[in-house]
Amino acid sequence: MSDEEEAPAVKKARIFYGSIEEKEKERLGREGATSSVKDAIKAGIEAGNINISSGESLELEDRVSERQAEVLAEFERRKRARQITVSTDDAEVKACLRALGEPISLFGEGPAERRERLRNILSVVGPDALKKSKKDEDKAKRSQDDSQQTWYHEGPDTLKEARLWLAKYSLPRAVMRLDAARAQKEVPESTRTIRQQELHKSLRNLNNFCSQIGDDRPISYCQFSPNSKLLVTASWSGLCKLWNVPDCSLVRTLRGHNTNVGAISFHPQATLTLEETDVNMASCAADGSVKLWSLDSDEPVADIEGHSMRVARVAWHPSGRFLGTTCYDNSWRLWDLEVQEEILHQEGHSKGVHDLHFHPDGSLAGTGGDNTCKVWDLRKRTCIYTIPAHQNLLSSVKFQRKCKLRKNAAVVNDAHLLLKILLALDNY
Repeated sequence: MSDEEEAPAVKKARIFYGSIEEKEKERLGREGATSSVKDAIKAGIEAGNINISSGESLELEDRVSERQAEVLAEFERRKRARQITVSTDDAEVKACLRALGEPISLFGEGPAERRERLRNILSVVGPDALKKSKKDEDKAKRSQDDSQQTWYHEGPDTLKEARLWLAKYSLPRAVMRLDAARAQKEVPESTRTIRQQELHKSLRNLNNFCSQIGDDRPISYCQFSPNSKLLVTASWSGLCKLWNVPDCSLVRTLRGHNTNVGAISFHPQATLTLEETDVNMASCAADGSVKLWSLDSDEPVADIEGHSMRVARVAWHPSGRFLGTTCYDNSWRLWDLEVQEEILHQEGHSKGVHDLHFHPDGSLAGTGGDNTCKVWDLRKRTCIYTIPAHQNLLSSVKFQRKCKLRKNAAVVNDAHLLLKILLALDNY
């Protein structure tokens, strides 16, 4: 190598005084910030948030974590809860909780904790939810009241004649009944007590005289004939059967229904004054059919048409002229068999009418099916009383044959009669 050639420059090492840790942190921080900014710009370009064509860019907002959002929402809820006014009446607080579908009380919860729980619930669902639930409750109540409203259908011209006939029939019988009740009142209390004790003693000695299998399906109804020598049964198989009493031998099988038979009933004068060829019985079924039967044939004498839903019960008026039917279309009907016409179609129950019974005088009718029992005056064609006696369906309604007179009563009317409601299915 000649002297004229330039010698390569020697790179001198820099000398740092003190610790190089802080310098190294600064260098790494500058490189990291630069790379993070570049990565952010690149991600924004790829996401379409930065417009690289015109040089414009969108400002990126700081992303809030889910945890922070939950905390903010909780703060807002507490703020709304502090602004909600809750009643201090504990009964009203429970009513509000019940309207919202929440439990009215928790274990170990006091009135103050209950109010705070209601306030927290309202802060989540909003105060309008309580108003909405109250409106829905009022609407349901109004609809229930409308369904329980009594409607009166326009009857035929024969209805007026039937009402006059019922008045002439029932008033003399009512006088006779009241005279008998007044005579019974004159009997000494000791004599009546002795008779009652003798009756209870005879009832305690009752036992099973005989037993008989009536059908392959459940027996839905049975009734004794007016002379107590026959028994008729109805079954879910669609068959009705006549039995001798007391040996329980089968007399005749009545065939005519194709589905469950709800009831079969004897005419008040059957086996007494009626001939065997006359109409002695009436039956009903779940398909809405009602059939009339004689005692000398196993086929129906006639059919009563007009029901489109299940007919649960048939009942004869004490006079034997009228037949009552109860239907699951929330109505019951009265048929005049002499003119062969439906003279009364009566609504008033909120559910299907299950049972019907006529007063022994022939002036009143009792019906039941929902949680109420209604008493109807056939002469006035009005509902004179509603008995809200039970919480659920009624299976049977029965008038008590005897009534007690008030000691100081000068006049006793039909309103003093007691109406017995039997076999109420409170847990049905």
